[in-house]
Amino acid sequence: MKFTPKSYAPLKGVVVIDLSRLVSGNMLSLQLADMGAEIIKVESLKQGDPLRSWKLNNIEVFWKIYSRNKKSIALDYRSPEFKNIIYKMVKKADVFIENFRPGVLKKIGISIPELQKINRKLIIVQISGFGKTGNYKNEPAFGTIVEAMSGFASRNGYSDKPPLLPPLALADMMAGLQGAYAVLVALREVEVKNKNGQIIDLSLFEPIFSTLGPEAYSYKILGEVKKRQGNRSNTAAPRDIYITKDSKYIALSSSTQNMTIKLFNLMGTKNLINSEKFNSNENRIKNRDEVNDIVANWFKKYDEKTILKKFKNAGITASPIYSIKDIYNDENLKSRNVIVQLPDDDTHFSYHHNIHPRLSTTPGKFRYKAPKLGEHSEEILHSFGFDKNTIKEFKNNNII
Repeated sequence: MKFTPKSYAPLKGVVVIDLSRLVSGNMLSLQLADMGAEIIKVESLKQGDPLRSWKLNNIEVFWKIYSRNKKSIALDYRSPEFKNIIYKMVKKADVFIENFRPGVLKKIGISIPELQKINRKLIIVQISGFGKTGNYKNEPAFGTIVEAMSGFASRNGYSDKPPLLPPLALADMMAGLQGAYAVLVALREVEVKNKNGQIIDLSLFEPIFSTLGPEAYSYKILGEVKKRQGNRSNTAAPRDIYITKDSKYIALSSSTQNMTIKLFNLMGTKNLINSEKFNSNENRIKNRDEVNDIVANWFKKYDEKTILKKFKNAGITASPIYSIKDIYNDENLKSRNVIVQLPDDDTHFSYHHNIHPRLSTTPGKFRYKAPKLGEHSEEILHSFGFDKNTIKEFKNNNII
């Protein structure tokens, strides 16, 4: 696969000024970029986006993935011209994204009310740890902090072990995805109903908290905090990762009564479905340890290949535990191009998750590789109406 800069994608014409750094804002603008929006990454001339420093063997692997389909302008944030450049760009923009610590945007000369005056249709996304209201509104926070405070870490792991944080920037990624959805909702108000733009108050806390579903409701009903269950569940049993005779791992969840009946029949334990302990999902949850032990002992009798074949024939959904190596080697995932190979300046090729969701008529496109710092500074300034002499002056004065 190759990059095709002139290819059409459905958000073509939407202009996004992205001053965000690290993951949440980049995740948000990536969704828009993949679908054709023009994303202008505004970076510090000295350091660039800190996401660039998340390297592997000195290669900007995170940057290459999360900043594909974007352009970069590098500016001196301390220059008096910085504000003027941003304000002129905002006149022609549809969306403005920032995730600075509270107070920093004002320090670098950018005023939200002034942005709204300059462009009444502008959609402004403000990303913060806890949102723009409440007692924590001025508290800085990385994703790790909200993953800890949201209840996620408290529910993740085993009851006899410490809480577990996710091994990736999960809160940021969830916020980015919800933020992209919110931008499209706000764009529709502007484009279809001719309404003014609006501010999107996007906290890192609320998206990850929302994934816990009825956690708050359950607490009020039970009057106690649920214990961590490891790979087991408070909503379905049996559900776990089981070890096979050949020491492989298989994930199984009997999320419906019909699936449990199929499993018990296959295991030769048909009588269990009539047992008072195991005849309903609610009762199986109460006795989850016992039912999981029964299933785990059955798994130990067969190797991985045999079990997966038995499950397929019986119509039981289960899967092996995949590493990235397994994903690369899976022929079904290959046929769908889940991972795509694209040209790269450092490693000859880079490897990306494919653009998704996949639209049948107007799919997203790979248009640009992730930009070098300030790669498009002059091009961007010219497109926003700055003349050659002004751009040259900016360059001579180290503003760009």
